[in-house]
Amino acid sequence: MSVPWTERQRWAVRLNVLTPPRRAWDILNQLGPEGLPTAVDADWARVSAADLEDVVRWRRAALDFDVVAEEIRCRSLGARLILRGDPDYPDLLASIHDPPLVLYVQGALSSVTAVAVVGTRYPTPYGRRMARRLAGDASRAGLVIVSGLARGIDAEAHLAALDAKGPTWAVLGTGLGHPYPAENASLARRIVAAGGAVISERPIDTKPLPELFPRRNRIVSGLSWSTVVVEGRYKSGAMITARHALDQGREVLAVPGPADSVMSEAPHKLLGEGAPMASGVADILGRLPDGHLSAARTVPDPVPAPMAPPTEEEASVMALLGSDALSLDELVQLSGLDTTRISSIMFGLELKERVSSVPGNRYAQKEAR
Repeated sequence: MSVPWTERQRWAVRLNVLTPPRRAWDILNQLGPEGLPTAVDADWARVSAADLEDVVRWRRAALDFDVVAEEIRCRSLGARLILRGDPDYPDLLASIHDPPLVLYVQGALSSVTAVAVVGTRYPTPYGRRMARRLAGDASRAGLVIVSGLARGIDAEAHLAALDAKGPTWAVLGTGLGHPYPAENASLARRIVAAGGAVISERPIDTKPLPELFPRRNRIVSGLSWSTVVVEGRYKSGAMITARHALDQGREVLAVPGPADSVMSEAPHKLLGEGAPMASGVADILGRLPDGHLSAARTVPDPVPAPMAPPTEEEASVMALLGSDALSLDELVQLSGLDTTRISSIMFGLELKERVSSVPGNRYAQKEAR
């Protein structure tokens, strides 16, 4: 049976509605659950050093918030509440400039060293492969993988950790009652069932709003010793997460990509600014602070698994390539198949690491290993 919330927790949840976390922290600490019921607008303004106009709005929203319904909803989702200052609040996150006042958590948090793997919602096959490889190898080395449950690179990172039988933490920009995107709700359930955690600072029934996700990204980086950027445009959520990490004094690593891919913009910008390159798990382990996962630093990179065999149709297309690099149009002409079918075949061959994209939007066979 779950323990009822304390008055401090109830007031923290009320204050968490609209107030910036650092202001809410000051109000909660200085007025306390004993003084808050009788405090007036001027009291809030005094302890938070905020404009009275803002305080009037904050206080009205806090007092109007239905904390009883929120507690019932939280309990129905099997979630728990962690406040800043609680013993189980993550130490790394507590050290950032504006840590969340409240964390709603489904599943388990631990003190295991964590790294973030982030990137675009629209990855290339190469990006998917690198996200899977880096997150999976880091998980097998004993790290927690943190990401944002988004489509693309985030989902690949979470799935790789699950495949490696390791914990992964998904940080939502929405409330726990509305995982976003909706198609990843089942992934969120898998993460919790496998011993990981789904985390949000927002009230349970907060729905997706564009302005919430950049704020979410500071938590992704704040929970992590380092952030690995796989693919993304220069103006992207991945770059926002990287900037948060740098502002927090954390390490940022970048995965180099094809020079002619727009999805290489973010990692190449970071590399140009001096970010270390991440091409294998050793690069990630080597940037951890002394004393963190020291045994794992000696773990060799895993031996690559054999490439999956091509289907009969894929083999016939590979035979057309021979030792040449051909464009999609050339493959359509030579095979007699339509563009959609050839695109699907080449995508499958890239995932199986049988072919690779080369400059000029062409494909070439990869050497067998």
